[in-house]
Amino acid sequence: MIEEISDGRLYTAADCAKLDADGCRGCSYCCENMCDTIVLDPYDIYSLCRGLSKDFTALMLDGYIEIGLHDLLSMPHIKDRGAGCGFLSDDKRCKVHSFRPGICRLFPLGRYYHDDGFSYILQKYECRVEERKEVKIKDWLEIEDIEAYEEYALKWHAFIKNLTNFMKEPAEPGVKRNIHILFLKRFYETPYDTTKEFYPQIYERIAAWQSM
Repeated sequence: MIEEISDGRLYTAADCAKLDADGCRGCSYCCENMCDTIVLDPYDIYSLCRGLSKDFTALMLDGYIEIGLHDLLSMPHIKDRGAGCGFLSDDKRCKVHSFRPGICRLFPLGRYYHDDGFSYILQKYECRVEERKEVKIKDWLEIEDIEAYEEYALKWHAFIKNLTNFMKEPAEPGVKRNIHILFLKRFYETPYDTTKEFYPQIYERIAAWQSM
């Protein structure tokens, strides 16, 4: 399965991979055509709110994001505003590049989750630029504390997986609807303190959910 969508290798953040498409100059295909696949996790919302000095509601009202069903849960994703992502400038450059969402940072990488955590995979068919230069994955992601971020990504993935499994099970009428509402409110709509570190805030919210 991995070989069908990737080069077959499993990478760590310390490895190099062919990722650099000359700064994507002259190409904005992914920014124009993949909006609803750019699902935003809480760290993405925290970063966008901090970088733009907006809250979640403002991002919705300004037409940058919208809610969709992902993994059987209501989550925000980038909204297609007719010409693709609203964060794409007139000259086809990313206006939020320094605090762009995690999926955008990864592209054209993906994550392959396994018992020991996750590895990065280089997807074959995502990027349209064929000739790319090698770059260290850690440098490509441009995340200050990559170890803390990877720990968060793993914990969030496990939390979503467990919640998705629950949503697949039969439930009393109204229970799943209430979960959609509460999940969106607790992890997205309720503001994060952007003057403080993100990770303690999200772990506190996850712990509170799991204790319900």
